Amino acid sequence: MSERKSHVWAGVDAGKGHHWAAVVDETGATLWSRKIDNDEPAILTAIGEILDLADQVHWAVDISGTSSALLLALLAAHGQKAVYVPGRTVNRMAGAYRGEAKTDARDAYVIAETARHRRDFTTIEVPAQLGADLALLTAHRSDLVADRVRMINRLRDVLTGVFPALERAFDYSAHKGALVLLTGYQTPAAIRRQGRARLTAWLANRGVRGADAVAATALEAAEAQHTVLPGEDVAAAIVADLAAQILALDDRLKQIDKQIRNTFHAHPQAEIIESMPGIGPILGAELVVAAGDLTAYADAGHLASAAGLVPVPRDSGRRTGNLHRPKRYSRRLRRVFYLSAQTSIIKDGPNRDFYLKKRAEGCKHVQAIIALARRRVSVLWALLRDNRVFTSAPVAQAA
Repeated sequence: MSERKSHVWAGVDAGKGHHWAAVVDETGATLWSRKIDNDEPAILTAIGEILDLADQVHWAVDISGTSSALLLALLAAHGQKAVYVPGRTVNRMAGAYRGEAKTDARDAYVIAETARHRRDFTTIEVPAQLGADLALLTAHRSDLVADRVRMINRLRDVLTGVFPALERAFDYSAHKGALVLLTGYQTPAAIRRQGRARLTAWLANRGVRGADAVAATALEAAEAQHTVLPGEDVAAAIVADLAAQILALDDRLKQIDKQIRNTFHAHPQAEIIESMPGIGPILGAELVVAAGDLTAYADAGHLASAAGLVPVPRDSGRRTGNLHRPKRYSRRLRRVFYLSAQTSIIKDGPNRDFYLKKRAEGCKHVQAIIALARRRVSVLWALLRDNRVFTSAPVAQAA
């Protein structure tokens, strides 16, 4: 058996069906390299063999999502932590090593070597049950929303080909009544035959609000087109099917939103997070997932930096003060703070006042929103630190 090392670096190229792990020592020599099936016995065996190689193992993986969930959980159970090495970093570093073929073994070696040379990678925290639940729920919701956008775009495209006036008449992404209409009537002739009174009654019986207005708008569009376009019957059937799918998807989104809301409210600081203007249960859940353990941030600056809201200098030569967004940050966390800031300016209050002040100073809309988002990070962090909810009134100072 080879001599036991004091420190080694284990790089894992994670995958759905299997991982590949490579272990290097202080000199970069490969001590262990093997394919590992993504199941508990195989991972446990590999962890045991790698831990036997050295007094301390520094773990690094290139995926921190579902593919590596079991691996990370088993590492945590053995008191081991792993850092996250982004795939883009691995690709850039790969050029510094011999060999052109992209293989799992080579990628694992590059991950291990990158972790050996650099000490600035973020440690992956295995989520607690609440965090894991919210991560799965919010990811599923994002998929459903993406499916809905795709289907609405497809519906509009098909409808434009046979009935462009009706396609222009409604915002199908926000108008449930228009989607209900399309489940029954998709052509100008069908809408004209039905007439306003019967169409209004048909829509009202299906719970459409403002049924008469919907019927009137549809009839106006139908009167504007008397030409039958090629493929109208087939297109009508497709439009009806897509409209029904979108309505069913809306019901699924309502259910998952309720599940996210109930799960998020179990978080000990949910009330504080949700008290911030512009943050509801959905964005609050996204915040918890993206930020992880909120108590792990030493100050507001660290949280803002993680969200990419703290500009970093890129000076060269005589040019100074050249500030840019950092290259490494959580895009998901930045999105949460950006969207919440944008929502917060709709109503009058300190957030809108700050935004208008920045616009008056010459900032463009996006710049003003980013500045507001950075300010809101400080406010949220202070609220979490002091365990109190947001109020627009100034906090009374102690005498």
